[in-house]
Formats: sequence, structure tokens, C-alpha cells
Amino acid sequence: MTSVLYDAPGPRAKRRNVLLSVLFFLVLLLGAWWAWSAMSDKGQLEWAKWRPWLADTEAWTTYLLPGLGNTLKAAGLAMVIALPLGALFGISRLSDHISVRVPSAVVVEFFRAIPVLILMVFANQFYSDYTDISVEERPLYAVVTGLVLYNASVLAEIVRAGIQSLPKGQTEAAKAIGLRKGQTMTSILLPQSVTAMLPALVSQLVVIVKDTALGGALLSFTELLNARKTAASYYASVIPSFIVVAVVFIALNLLLTSLASWLERRMRRSKKSTGAVVGPGALDELETVGPNTVKAPDHGYGGGV
Repeated sequence: MTSVLYDAPGPRAKRRNVLLSVLFFLVLLLGAWWAWSAMSDKGQLEWAKWRPWLADTEAWTTYLLPGLGNTLKAAGLAMVIALPLGALFGISRLSDHISVRVPSAVVVEFFRAIPVLILMVFANQFYSDYTDISVEERPLYAVVTGLVLYNASVLAEIVRAGIQSLPKGQTEAAKAIGLRKGQTMTSILLPQSVTAMLPALVSQLVVIVKDTALGGALLSFTELLNARKTAASYYASVIPSFIVVAVVFIALNLLLTSLASWLERRMRRSKKSTGAVVGPGALDELETVGPNTVKAPDHGYGGGV
């Protein structure tokens, strides 16, 4: 199919694409064979190394499942706090009042520029010096704080860009019927921009899940990857433990992405017109949206503006 932005490939281009696809597939098979041979030569494919992860339950109940629970706990808390906070700062950056817009921009740009690991370390030290949070709970607080500060600033930019991507006619139409800016934002702009923002929002939520591992690497937070380290040392099975944990992370993020895709499809279907015909009697029930009462023309039914 040919369009303005895409030209259908001709016979020569099709042959070239097929050749490149075959070559890429062969290189992929060669890489997989090399990795399999290297692991086999080092004894990493022996059943004794895979048994704790595939046949026994002790490694899961003692190490991996508690670590996965801490990962989900930290990621869930960060999502619940960062999403509304990011939406608030994203909307504030679009404010007409400079006293609201400028401080919001400074906060967002400041925390967006700092690596999330530094925010976690700083939060951990802050809680250690100025709060009574116990040593056992401090890593969780530090990880959630770092994730919230960084990801809320990123989500704020996503929200701002999503709202600004809408046609200006939406705002102009809202002003024409007398809606205030707050009503325009909550009733018109935000509901329409959510669908456009959803892929970027899901990508950032996936980042939150993965970044919990930073707390385990530096703050001794017992999340999934840190729990794997202890289990791998106990069972003397390092490479298989990495592979198993990687599969768990992939499955977790695929589940999150699939849920978001289902939600996006559902939202798009709900926004489609039902095709219902509005009768002339319904037009007389229009509410007053401004200082004057607005009536729609009845197109020959005897009324007028």
C-alpha cells in the first residue's frame, strides 16, 4: 500500500528485505548457539544448577517470592504517589499564572536532571539523620522517595506534552461555551489526552519496576535482584539465577504492558459515537453554561436561538 508517507517496496526492495531478514535470523541463531556452547562448556547447563529454580520450592519461598513482594511493594507505592503528583505538576506548568508555572518548572527540571540513584542515596541519608525510621524500613522509604521524585518529574513532562498535543480548537470551543480553564482541563483536555499519553505512561511505569533494583544494589533493599544474589550464593548457581530473575521481570513488565493495552482499547471503544439520533426535545434541555442561557437552533422544529 502506497501513501504520502510510505512507498510500497518494489521487487528489488522486497528481495533485499528478505535477504536481510534471513541474514539477521542466521546471525541470531549463531549467537544463540555460541551462548549455549559457552554455557555448556562451563557446566552452567547441568541440572544440579537449575534444580533449585525449576524443581524445588525452597529457593522461591525463602528468597525470590519475598524479594518479588518487596519489588512490587516499592513499585506500587511509587506509582500511586508519582502519578497524581506528576499530573499536578504537569498541569501547573500550563498555568497562566507565572507564580505557579515557574516554580513548577523549576521543580520538574531539577529532579528530572538528577539520577534516581543519587536521589535514593540522599533520601536514605536524610532519613538516617533526621527521622526515627528504623534501619530495616529505611531502604524501602529511600527507594520509594527516589522513585517518586524522579518519575513524578518525568510524568509531569508526559502530561504537559500530552495536553499540548491536542488541537487548539478544543480549548477555543470550551471558551466559546463559557467554560472556565479548570473546567476545560478536567472535562475536555485531560480525558482526551489520557489515551495519547498512555503508551508513554506505561513505559515510565515499567521503568519504575526495574529501577527498584537500584535500591538493592546500593541500599541493601531486599528486592528481587538482591534476593537472587543471596540465593545464588547459597545454591552456587549464578547464571541460572540471573536468567530466572530476568524471565520474572520480563513477565511482570509484559503483564503491565498488556493491562495498559487492554485499557487503551477499552478507552478508545468507549469514546466512539453510539450513532444515536438526538430528538428536538432533548435540545430544549440544554443547561446554562455562562451568564446567558444558550439554546440550539431546532432546524425547522419551530424554535430558534
